[in-house]
Amino acid sequence: MACRITELVLDCRDPDRLAEFWCAVLGYEVVGHEPDGLELGPPGGRFGEGPPTLVLAQTDHPRAGKLPLHLDVSPAGGDQETELARLLALGARPADVGQTGEESWVVLQDPEGNEFCLLRTEVSAS
Repeated sequence: MACRITELVLDCRDPDRLAEFWCAVLGYEVVGHEPDGLELGPPGGRFGEGPPTLVLAQTDHPRAGKLPLHLDVSPAGGDQETELARLLALGARPADVGQTGEESWVVLQDPEGNEFCLLRTEVSAS
């Protein structure tokens, strides 16, 4: 027997605003409404099949400072430079976590300041 990661939970102030951002970033949609937030997942996906869902849990006190876990995303069907421009247009902001400038990834923040990395390696769009 083994476990699988089925959900990633992110505490936030405004689940609706972050849902708009992360759905556009990942190609996800809102798949569930929870009393304290929203669950995002791939269109037509079923729980436990495919990639993990992202639960945006509303809180008045999201954690401040660097999170011990962050998301890495890869461009799907395009290059890093094109995807970076798209993410910035969606509301992502560059983040400085002490990079040297030699990294192959780009560190960004979502609209609430949660850090994530855009990797260079392109993956399949499906």
